[in-house]
Amino acid sequence: MAERKEATVDEPVRLTTLDMARFVADGYLRFDAVVPDELNRGVLEELSALLGRRSDDPGPFQPRSGTPLADCYPADSALRRVYELPVVAGAIRSLAGENPLFDHHAIHFNPAGSPRVQDLHCDAAIDSGDPTFDIQLFYFPRDVGEGEGGTRFVPGSHIRNIHENSVARYQHFAGEQFFSGPAGTILIFHQGMWHAGQANPSDKHRWMFKLRLNPTEPQVRLWDTSDYDEVTTGPWDHMFATTGEGRTVAAILRKMHPWSFDGEYRIETMERVRLWRYLSGDADFDVDWYRTRIEGRAGLLDGADA
Repeated sequence: MAERKEATVDEPVRLTTLDMARFVADGYLRFDAVVPDELNRGVLEELSALLGRRSDDPGPFQPRSGTPLADCYPADSALRRVYELPVVAGAIRSLAGENPLFDHHAIHFNPAGSPRVQDLHCDAAIDSGDPTFDIQLFYFPRDVGEGEGGTRFVPGSHIRNIHENSVARYQHFAGEQFFSGPAGTILIFHQGMWHAGQANPSDKHRWMFKLRLNPTEPQVRLWDTSDYDEVTTGPWDHMFATTGEGRTVAAILRKMHPWSFDGEYRIETMERVRLWRYLSGDADFDVDWYRTRIEGRAGLLDGADA
């Protein structure tokens, strides 16, 4: 993560421009051990009490879809305190705005030794291809060690708009990751990230709490933009004219994921530019001149003989 401005107690710590560029390139951001142990223990108690309850049962921990996040969980609950942590609240506001709405949550509990596994999938089969997006927070209140069956996901897959389970048959993607990390870690996924729960071969129960949020305002420059001019170049920034090194948005958006290859990589880059244009409000932003070249030809055939 990039360095952020220091914040006063309880003030949301918003993402930087480079953080946002990494989100666009990778489809996720990771915050290791951001939730203190005391809160993790409190959340585990709350999740244990909720486990097995129907989602439509009445109760303070069962918000309806469309409820503002601020009204979802009791003020004295550990879950609410997690989403009010300055780094977590700042990331949510940077990606989904001041007042995002609750879409749904899910308690993913896999007991020790369980062989249960999910197919690779993308949450929701009805998402459109426009650049707006929901975010999904994957919160791990207990540590997950390497080889203990942590959530599988494919970085960079978020831009490939698919039907929910149309990638279920695919295994062993180059560059895929299996979550491992300390208790209190949160991953924030773009809604389109391909992922799957894994079997739990370890001798301890595994917990993950997922929360999906809908934005209620344009997701344009909601982050800390104090570094924006410093790290943003013009559409002339082409890979043949620069080394691609350095701390710039263009350099980050050029990232090639292991599952991609040259031809598709360029298409991926163009789609990242499309998303960045939405987030930045800069309709002229480009990487490697690809979209600028196409747009420059628009209208050349107007008036030409058929």
